[in-house]
Amino acid sequence: MDDLVIADKLTRVVGIEPEARAIVDGVSFTVERGTLFAINGPSGSGKTTVLNLLTGIDRPTSGTVLFDGSPLMARTEDALARWRGRHVGIVFQFFHLIPTLTASENVLLGLELGKGFPRKARDARASSCLAAVGMQSRSRSLPGELSGGEQQRVAVARALANDPPLIVADEPTGNLDSKNAAAIFALLESVVNMGKTVIFVTHDNELASRARASIDLLDGQVVAQRGRPDAVVTGART
Repeated sequence: MDDLVIADKLTRVVGIEPEARAIVDGVSFTVERGTLFAINGPSGSGKTTVLNLLTGIDRPTSGTVLFDGSPLMARTEDALARWRGRHVGIVFQFFHLIPTLTASENVLLGLELGKGFPRKARDARASSCLAAVGMQSRSRSLPGELSGGEQQRVAVARALANDPPLIVADEPTGNLDSKNAAAIFALLESVVNMGKTVIFVTHDNELASRARASIDLLDGQVVAQRGRPDAVVTGART
């Protein structure tokens, strides 16, 4: 099996004793390269915290994350930021587009921050990413001139900009009507067909069932799993 991400016994404790509590408690799973993986559960179950641990935005109190065989938390904060810029594309529930920038400029900003393409190639790359999500004709539109579904398509294009191997999406359909939600989820499925690995957070059991593998969280713990999510941590390289 070719695993891109391995999470082993991830725990995240917040607060100070005696008020300390584990918002993620011993979570383990693996994500195979080039697949769609779901983290499913109700609000407050720890889904977003797990996603933040996988991308190095948060650090676990205990446990490990391996990315392509390498321990993520061995990196400094600066190194983690550089790593995210090149290896992870993030799609948010509320789009997080810069309102004063056009669709094309929002994607170009992602390229500037990630530094994955030389400057002279960035315009063409932004255009290519917008075309891939069906938004090339709206490249000069500001976010306020776009529908919610269109804004999320631009957000996906921005996530793809630096050609990262991993796309993570936090409730990517949660702020959309059913028609746009279906279109965005189909788009994420097509991203997997581009050879990307996609990990998405959802509270929708039907969407989670369409992933190749999934975990269900409740109160920070895995209560159900499907596919091949159990972590087997062997042969880690530093």
